[in-house]
Amino acid sequence: MKTKTSPAYSQKNENQQSYNIIGDLEVSIAVTGNPFDLPLEQLFQMAARINKKRSFLFVSKVLGKHIPVQPHVSLLAGASLGLLYQHDRGRPLPVQLEQLLHAFEAPETAAEVFAALKRDKMAVGERTLFIGFAETATALGHSMFDVFEGEAAFLHTTRESIAYMTSCIDFEEEHSHATAHRCYATDPSIFREAETIILVDDEMTTGKTALNIIHDLHSKYGKKNYVVASLLDWRSKADIQRFGEVEQELGILIKCLSLVAGEITVHGAPIESTDYLEQKIIEDAEAYIDFLYVNSSFSSVASAPNEETPYLRNTGRFGITAEESGLLDREVAQAAAYLAGHRLGERVLCMGTGEFMYIPMRVAAELGTNIWYQSSTRSPIHPYPEPQYAVHSAYRFASPEQADVTNYMYNIPRGLYDEMFVFIEREVPAQQLVELKEVLTSLAIPRIHIVYFSKREEGEAVEA
Repeated sequence: MKTKTSPAYSQKNENQQSYNIIGDLEVSIAVTGNPFDLPLEQLFQMAARINKKRSFLFVSKVLGKHIPVQPHVSLLAGASLGLLYQHDRGRPLPVQLEQLLHAFEAPETAAEVFAALKRDKMAVGERTLFIGFAETATALGHSMFDVFEGEAAFLHTTRESIAYMTSCIDFEEEHSHATAHRCYATDPSIFREAETIILVDDEMTTGKTALNIIHDLHSKYGKKNYVVASLLDWRSKADIQRFGEVEQELGILIKCLSLVAGEITVHGAPIESTDYLEQKIIEDAEAYIDFLYVNSSFSSVASAPNEETPYLRNTGRFGITAEESGLLDREVAQAAAYLAGHRLGERVLCMGTGEFMYIPMRVAAELGTNIWYQSSTRSPIHPYPEPQYAVHSAYRFASPEQADVTNYMYNIPRGLYDEMFVFIEREVPAQQLVELKEVLTSLAIPRIHIVYFSKREEGEAVEA
């Protein structure tokens, strides 16, 4: 690895910006679209990613993935895509754009704006299926869908393979660490009946992932009308031309919407070393870790006879309609009321896990003030302790639900929080938590709750 240099940012003009990330790795941006005039520094910071296919990462400051954010801000990130879609169709908006932009600048106002959007939902006008891409955009897609009413449905792709279910859609995300995507719908008619399909991702770099799912949707269901909604769209002119070619080839329409669009130029070599990911476990660190269960508040899907722990019904993994969203709202409120009774800390971190982001984000948003939210991820990122660099600390551990999958937590300084809630969809055996608990203990957070949303019916009990 080459000698590190401090990350730098330069602005040639309002549409030309350049980021020196680490060493000779540099990304230059030529902004071509910014319909809401959002400052780029409100949306992302840069980091180096350990991936030969993709050496850099736009680390979102609004997603609630790698960087802790106030949960209502993350919810508004998806809602902003909904407002952009509504604006593009020339339809009235339930809130002023100035309110949305101010909420990103002043997060203390985000809860009020989100509540207004929930009270006065927008109409889709036709049967519309929203699909969020795993793992990063599961919550983004759900929160975009959740500001609409009418004949709307949501489903997110998954990296998991569920043996007792048949995937309705299969496609690849070539640049990712886990390339295969699947879609499991308890009611596959949501694909057949959809008149418009909205694909939601946090970022498009080439657009190949979106085109892959469009090809599969068209071949299986003959769908003609697509919208691709993303926070960032960095497709080149050749990439955009490829979308036009697919439209002509399949006889379909593809509309692309994003908060920011532009072209990027990358210079320098990727960082391939993973040595930095060996976090230091603090031997004398202590933490009180307990287990909380909110399974009685949530609906579960029917599982196979040999499946000990059911999945939650309303995460979006199996499809959810706008009408069913009211049930999820009640489930979230019940879970938040229960967990609020266990909150003792002044500054609290809520941590979703992998694809399980939206429900934890919604629960976190109802736990009071001084709450920060983020999620674990599969993506390995190089940490570097410079203010303009996005990732300052990194911890890795075996996924509690898939022991052969490595997960990471980022940007948790030791001693910053006095309480933490870790949200896991399904209860797992105690031995699968060993590495996660080692990491949690090393964070020097005095009180930690591991919160399960679905309890094992039989099998090994979980012990603190």
